[in-house]
Amino acid sequence: MNDLKELLERNKEWAEAHKTHDPEFFQALAKQQNPNYLWIGCSDSRVPATQLVGLRAGEMFVHRNVANVVVHTDFNCLSVLQYAVEVLGVTHIIVCGHYGCGGVKAAMENLQMGLIDNWLRHVQDVMIHYEHQLRDIDNEDKRLDRLCELNVIEQVLSVGRTTIVQSAWSRGQELAVHGWIYGISDGLLRDLDLSISNQVELSESARRHGRRG
Repeated sequence: MNDLKELLERNKEWAEAHKTHDPEFFQALAKQQNPNYLWIGCSDSRVPATQLVGLRAGEMFVHRNVANVVVHTDFNCLSVLQYAVEVLGVTHIIVCGHYGCGGVKAAMENLQMGLIDNWLRHVQDVMIHYEHQLRDIDNEDKRLDRLCELNVIEQVLSVGRTTIVQSAWSRGQELAVHGWIYGISDGLLRDLDLSISNQVELSESARRHGRRG
């Protein structure tokens, strides 16, 4: 338990550093948050959302779960999404996975790990849908990385299909959903060339990936 004291000391150093750079930083931050982005990412401790893109506290709203999955019955994720879109008025939603994801790997190998197996069934659904594409990749690491990319693509489509995003588009709200993936081995984010900002783009992207819009 004494290890936690080190974290508290680091917090003091972090707070002092911010106040030295900007004496009014925390007073301004306490009054409101005004992020332009919602980040939906993996819980992996090696993928710190705001740090990857060089943003400060208050500049990005964040939701994270194992394997960055967006399920229409997950009220935790949907509540974050609704608050970000309808209250904070974000204009960009970034779904970001990462190469070598342990959750995706567990799903691909059908590992028996307990309760989380039920959650990872969603990733296995992605794997089944793209089975024809994945089976042509002989290298196991490359197959895993491709499944990580495909999982992001599917979650972007899933975000676009939510009633929250559909309603935002219907009322003309500016809102785009993007798919990115992060390389832990080199620290770089990669755009998966998937951005949707209306129902037409969602339908086109879904058809391109063999889905219904």
